[in-house]
Amino acid sequence: MKRRAFQIIPVLVLTGAVLFVFNNFSCSNSGPSAFGNSSSSPLKGDQETARAIEIQDTFRKIYELYKDRVVFITTEQVVELPPNPFFDDPFFRQFFGVPQQKSRKQKRSGLGSGFVLSSDGYICTNYHVIANVDSVKVKVKNKDYKATVVGYDQRTDLALLKINPDEKLEPVFLGDSDQVKVGDWAIAIGNPFGLDRTFTVGVISATSRKDVDMMGGSQSHIQTDAAINPGNSGGPLVNINGEVIGINRMIYSQSGGYMGIGFAIPINTAKAVLEQLKKYKKVKTGYIGVQIVPLTEEYANELGLKNTEGALVGGIMEDSPAEKAGIQPGDVILSVDEKPIKTYEDLVEIVSKTPIGKTLKIGVWRNKSKIYLFVTVKERP
Repeated sequence: MKRRAFQIIPVLVLTGAVLFVFNNFSCSNSGPSAFGNSSSSPLKGDQETARAIEIQDTFRKIYELYKDRVVFITTEQVVELPPNPFFDDPFFRQFFGVPQQKSRKQKRSGLGSGFVLSSDGYICTNYHVIANVDSVKVKVKNKDYKATVVGYDQRTDLALLKINPDEKLEPVFLGDSDQVKVGDWAIAIGNPFGLDRTFTVGVISATSRKDVDMMGGSQSHIQTDAAINPGNSGGPLVNINGEVIGINRMIYSQSGGYMGIGFAIPINTAKAVLEQLKKYKKVKTGYIGVQIVPLTEEYANELGLKNTEGALVGGIMEDSPAEKAGIQPGDVILSVDEKPIKTYEDLVEIVSKTPIGKTLKIGVWRNKSKIYLFVTVKERP
């Protein structure tokens, strides 16, 4: 997320005369205040209020737990600016004697968030935070470290960084994003607009949102109304148990700022990607070699299916795992390892996450009956 400029302007000015009068007023009125009710609020000690305070205490504990596990990321990039077209005009240069203009260079900085994955300095963030930059710095416990980009995956928008800290770091606690439900508490921690360790609270407003970046991707996102703004990218989305369930990625906005809808990459998706980035420095995406076409209601009826759920195979890649397993054009893939396939997106998501070399049990509808075939996943060419 790009940083937007803002200003904080002081609005309180005290002159010597005003300060003198105030001091005199304070000294001559040492009794009870003339403003406000000096007795306790009737809500203090109330049973319902006590329950709310318990939740408030939990939020405080989560902040204390994560304030040094969430990191501040700064990036720097040198870009070339084109020469001023006015000064580059041949007639202007000849008339005024202006020399040929050269391209100019300018440093651009960016801000983002991240979190600690291991005590020896592995850091998670978004790919777009560090994309095409010349240098990356990570601030942990108010100490700046130069970071190395271990690897990244543009498709999932994830990146793995490595720093060499002076001491052992405290990694975050990873949760299970498959257990996230609408209405769950959601806590976003990060550095919006460069305001480090900002803590915002909301709820999970939707799960399994797909194609939120309008690029046709099958990746699911967690939707939340916890305030996410430019600079929050790469920071954790935390549940009420203090576990990371997502990585804050993007927002829907007409203003460039928070409008109540933010999206996070599920942590279960991130786990598989980050492990591959550490091991291979890239993501080896699973591949079986089938081409999928839409399954219409009319064709589903002809095949003897009750609905259009499933992935209709329109073609098979030559010498692919699917061809070797015996999958044929016209088959409808209904399940993978007993997990139902409702759309082609489900198939793409499962196969792409499957480790290379693992064999999958594919449930296929053929000749009005279900059969099972076994496909060994290969790396996408």
